[in-house]
Amino acid sequence: MTLPGTDSQPGGKFRAFSSHGLGLLCVSAAALCFEVNLTRLFSVSQFYHFAFMVVSIAVLGFSASGTFLALRKARPSRLERRMLPWLAGAAGTTMLGSYLMVNLIPFDSFRIALEPSQVALLLLHYSVLALPFFFCGLVISLLLRQHRSETGAVYGINLLGSALGCLGAVLLPGLVDGEGVVLASVSLALLGGLLFACGQESLRPTAVQHSLAQRLILTVLLVLSLGLILHRLILNQYPGFFKLNISPHKGLSYALQPPGAQVSSSRWNSFSRVDVVSSPSLHALPGLSYRYSGPLPMIDGLFVDGDHMSPILLGNSPMAFAENLPQAAAYQLRPAATALVLESKTGFDVQAALSVGAVMVTAVEDNPLILEASLANYEHAMVAWLSSSGRSFLRRTHGMYDIVHIPLTDSYHPVSSGAFALGEDFRYTVESFEDALGALQPEGILVVSRWLQEEPTEWLRTFILAATALQRQGMDPQTRIVALRGYNTGTLLVKRQPFQADEMRVIRQFANEKAYDLAFGPGLKKSDLNKFNILPEPVYFMAFQEFLGSDPPETFFKAYPFDVRPPTDDHPYFGHYFKWSQLPEILADFGTTWQPFGGAGYLVILIILLLALLLSGGLVLVPWVWAKLAKMRTSSSAAPFYFGMIGLGFMLVEVPLIQMFILYFGQPAFAFAGVLFCILLFSGLGSRFGAQRISPALALLALFVLSGLAYFLLPLVISASLGMPLATRLGLSLVIIAPLGFLMGIPFPAGLAWARSAGDDRDGQWWVAWMWAVNGAASVVASILASLLSLSLGFAATLAVGGAAYGVAGILAWRQGRTGTL
Repeated sequence: MTLPGTDSQPGGKFRAFSSHGLGLLCVSAAALCFEVNLTRLFSVSQFYHFAFMVVSIAVLGFSASGTFLALRKARPSRLERRMLPWLAGAAGTTMLGSYLMVNLIPFDSFRIALEPSQVALLLLHYSVLALPFFFCGLVISLLLRQHRSETGAVYGINLLGSALGCLGAVLLPGLVDGEGVVLASVSLALLGGLLFACGQESLRPTAVQHSLAQRLILTVLLVLSLGLILHRLILNQYPGFFKLNISPHKGLSYALQPPGAQVSSSRWNSFSRVDVVSSPSLHALPGLSYRYSGPLPMIDGLFVDGDHMSPILLGNSPMAFAENLPQAAAYQLRPAATALVLESKTGFDVQAALSVGAVMVTAVEDNPLILEASLANYEHAMVAWLSSSGRSFLRRTHGMYDIVHIPLTDSYHPVSSGAFALGEDFRYTVESFEDALGALQPEGILVVSRWLQEEPTEWLRTFILAATALQRQGMDPQTRIVALRGYNTGTLLVKRQPFQADEMRVIRQFANEKAYDLAFGPGLKKSDLNKFNILPEPVYFMAFQEFLGSDPPETFFKAYPFDVRPPTDDHPYFGHYFKWSQLPEILADFGTTWQPFGGAGYLVILIILLLALLLSGGLVLVPWVWAKLAKMRTSSSAAPFYFGMIGLGFMLVEVPLIQMFILYFGQPAFAFAGVLFCILLFSGLGSRFGAQRISPALALLALFVLSGLAYFLLPLVISASLGMPLATRLGLSLVIIAPLGFLMGIPFPAGLAWARSAGDDRDGQWWVAWMWAVNGAASVVASILASLLSLSLGFAATLAVGGAAYGVAGILAWRQGRTGTL
């Protein structure tokens, strides 16, 4: 959300290096640091589909401050300046308080169908987390009002602080953990309040005591927050009440339940939390044949963001079990193979590959904390490992490997839970599978394993991905895919060349020895199906054949009860299976099961959207009703529509840009912070310099055109440059985002000038504050709507919708240019 210009009496000279300038810098940095860090905390404590709502929470708080100002009578500037320390202090204390409340009274999305009280709890969390941004918004807006003639300087410091806050949220977790970043945000806000208190002009004796009380209270709170950080730095832990609570439905919580289980290591970096659990009860060998009766290896469990356990092999663990894993079939077909293991995590699959005959293994893993925790599994003469994005590595690798393995590194989650409905996963897209096939030698084999669900969904979608990737390269999947089914996992072997009869004999022998069922492959007979892990019907074989026999495939997708369309880089939601046709059964199951058919994740998003609509509607309507009762003139009805459209456009451009650049940057946290940093920085430049030189109608038209070009060209640019070095990709990102960000900073200040002249109260104070609230309310809804549109239509289409919103605003701006009214 863009902040307003000034709308009341000017204050003294504003200087960047004054107490007020530095105080504003600290408060702005605290707000953005807290916002970005919340996305990480939600990803760890809950599931990824809660992280997206952080933007809407932040904008809701800023919008509420606009509503508050619209209902509040103006006071003398000196009195408002005396409120700045209290407001900054309130921002810091509510950051701490909201974190503690959400952490100690967690929302449980898995029980939302059984306990309607969870909806009320979600609303409470949403409102409480918005409070810090409400107080930060008041600080910034009051400073803008007090320094009417220097809004550019005030706004520039605000944006600089916001950009520094983004960087802080990326750099600090590795030093003080995610919990510590909350304390750092609190400390910054309190420091800002202390600077405001120290910078007050000379006061009457009666006011001196008030100022001293401000300084004393803020200093005590600042020392307490810094003391908690010092506690972490000295003792390497936080007090128990401050530690982040993990959802009981996450893998880490389950792993710590048996006696003797304990966390031996817990570390944060910019984009993840990595925990290592030692427990005698840990056993995790997905896909292992039930015929294996030998000793199991001793392992520790490594968890990323509290889930997705990967085994760390300990000491001289026996490796005989490796021959009984489904991927061993590929190594029997390709003895002495050169192998590539993508996102190798703890190196478990690397060691397994070496034990079944691989002569050289290249392991790609982009999380240095994982590599450090399991380095012993990579220290082998025949292992070459590197820290890199798997997709970027594939794009610059061609025809090198006998085997490319995409291992199963996700925890099992029922499709009905919807736990990863909004999680972008660029490993499982059509383009990713095409890149993996391209990395193979002519007779090479791609190996992919996934969990089996009660109804064919997850593995079926993987099969459809492989088949679609082959078809897009002009290859027949009927002869190039073999599917092996265990009791809880399914594995695909995919080739660019057809499987030969002698290869099928090897696979049949392997399946018979290890008790795997053949579910697809050339020349399969009925006797090959459903022999060991017996189902009432060979449903996977039937589903695979039905999909390949459908012409066009869309007829299969429409008839199937789950959405199993193949994800793409524009729509990388591998965990999203919801269809609206499931709604009657969902409603029938509500109140009788904790995970309704169709998934709680998607339903929670819809509930959050509904809550956002109600809250945002209230923020807009309350000032309007108040104005009507006060018989104030509200001028043109087009102005609220204009500010609503640019609020929608801002978020509907920003959010899909963040999502599209996840693939480019390799991590969601980097994409969020990087794109937000660039947009904030260049929007500030546009607001400061562009608004004086470019008309809003022209800027909005340019945004409409650029968004349309991005719809067509941005996916192509990202795809073409994905294999380039990270530094080059960062430079290209700057070139792509800078023009959009610069233009996005122009429409709001121009609209404020119109709004200020439209109101009938002095300087249009009420009218400007209300337009700020309208813009913020639209942004609240748009931030959630953007995620739903991306889930339904894809990133590029969502970006185009944002451009269309800017186009509508451009028409209104053009009309204003002709008539002089908005």
